[in-house]
Amino acid sequence: MKILGNIIWLVFGGIEIAIEYVIGSLAMMITIIGIPFGLQSLKLGILALWPFGSRVVKKPTSGCLNTLMNIIWFFVGGVWIWLTHIFFGLLLCITIIGIPFGKQHFKLADIALTPFGREIVDA
Repeated sequence: MKILGNIIWLVFGGIEIAIEYVIGSLAMMITIIGIPFGLQSLKLGILALWPFGSRVVKKPTSGCLNTLMNIIWFFVGGVWIWLTHIFFGLLLCITIIGIPFGKQHFKLADIALTPFGREIVDA
């Protein structure tokens, strides 16, 4: 069932979101300071490409550097990514068929606000 959900996700917008994350990641990696942010954006892109069957967990070793990076991420672009996922999640939850896809957008919105100190694992 996860494979079918991921294929439908890709057809109806998942590939576009993943491409958006990858392009943003490449743009952030132009500078040395932007490399950690680009890597987090790439992590989000991989999750956006194949979200069903994956979950996000907090790393037990996340410290004050992750907090600082999350604060910078929040002000640089995390809010706008979060708003995009919330919008598409609400839009997809209008129909019964779209509810699982809306839930995936809400999962992506959660990690889009604070990606540092989190890890993607198979469910």
